[in-house]
Amino acid sequence: MFRSRPSRRGGRTAALLAVTTLMLTLGGCGMSVVTPQDARAEAGDDEKSGAAARRVDCSEVKCIALTFDAGPGEDTPRLLDILKEKRVPATFFLLGHKHVDRYPDVVRRIAAEGHEVANHTWSHRILTDLDEATVREELSRTQDAIAKITGRKPVLMRPPQGRTDDTVEKVSEELGLAQVLWSVTAKDYSTTDSDLIRQRVLDQADRDGIILLHDIYDGTVPAVPGIIDELGKRGYTFVTVPELLAPGTARAGAVYRPDKKD
Repeated sequence: MFRSRPSRRGGRTAALLAVTTLMLTLGGCGMSVVTPQDARAEAGDDEKSGAAARRVDCSEVKCIALTFDAGPGEDTPRLLDILKEKRVPATFFLLGHKHVDRYPDVVRRIAAEGHEVANHTWSHRILTDLDEATVREELSRTQDAIAKITGRKPVLMRPPQGRTDDTVEKVSEELGLAQVLWSVTAKDYSTTDSDLIRQRVLDQADRDGIILLHDIYDGTVPAVPGIIDELGKRGYTFVTVPELLAPGTARAGAVYRPDKKD
């Protein structure tokens, strides 16, 4: 069972240890992965007509998206202070049980400060192990909890461990949720060394990348200022996931993941 916060002595959950490598289970033959470049290229005329209103054009600018999973938690307010100071938007994939329901003021602040609020299920169960009704409950409970606080249901979700299949796709489409994976992982669940977390991110960062971090682990939030500063020096512009896809719009049910350059 996923715990809301690991022991400071190094205990980590088996569920998140499996994220050592990106574990995308495409259980249905018809499923495909959409890159940010594909999403931008596939934008319809109506979407392209609103391009002038975009904050940044990631087809012209070297963009990268910071994302945080499994919060909010005790350290999330400090993270929000850092992002505000650095003027960096992020995407937060929030857990419902013991997180959204425990920190409603933090959820409200995430939304109010312009970050993208997204869904990471209710209790971090592996969706591909569940029947359709339970998948629906895991996602819809978090949708409803977030909407009750922010007034808006998320349009993005991240399946725990990146595991998805035809059933997850079907339910996600039904609930209006696009599935978002990642290209950079610091494995911050396995270390409290902030310098190591920072270096792992910097070593993997690339244009149109999506960085996976967790704001519930001790070493992560202290690593964020150095990540932001160094990537800024390298010419990156930080964006939310929807901004990374714009003028395309994330399609409900579809799986989005950047190309891995390794």
